[in-house]
Amino acid sequence: MIRLVVVDDHPIVRGGLRDTFADAEDMVVVGEAGDGAEGVERAKLLAADVVLMDLRMPVMDGVAATAALRESAPNTRVLVLTTFDSESDVLPAIEAGAIGYLLKDALPEELMRAVRAAARGESVLAPSVTQHLMGQVRRPGAGTLTDREKEVLQLVANGSSNREAAAALFIGEASIKTHLQHIYGKLGVRDRASAVAEGYRRRLLT
Repeated sequence: MIRLVVVDDHPIVRGGLRDTFADAEDMVVVGEAGDGAEGVERAKLLAADVVLMDLRMPVMDGVAATAALRESAPNTRVLVLTTFDSESDVLPAIEAGAIGYLLKDALPEELMRAVRAAARGESVLAPSVTQHLMGQVRRPGAGTLTDREKEVLQLVANGSSNREAAAALFIGEASIKTHLQHIYGKLGVRDRASAVAEGYRRRLLT
């Protein structure tokens, strides 16, 4: 019997998922939670095999909760179930350790197949998610910052101007601008503020 924990901040969604699995002979919803932090605790306490994890929740989001479960309960599989499929949502979730990523418009049969696959340790991805990952692979160096680029991004996140960052790293201001352009391209953003936000989202910044 596959033990499921549902983590979503909307009670109606949790109720709908409970009903979806009510008649399944090989899986049972043993618990639920309304935020990521509670979800981590419930999953560990109830020895969940699979956690259905929303992404955008209060207290702790789904990415942070997924990473926490990977560390504290490595045998528990996290299957993301959300309405968001942008690259900035997908990649951090996969990097955090999610074994699968589905959208909430998935059919019940599709969702149950995904849960069974996740319990076996198999990855399951929505088609749009697969497209994002393929695009990431096809862009050389995309999403992977060099050590120098991480240093520049950290200085920017700390409030340094281009001139201050250049002085701190003993390089020219033009080099800082070049690094920032590379950072923008790799993170898929257009400005400093978005780069910093994406850096925190991907856990590139401290």
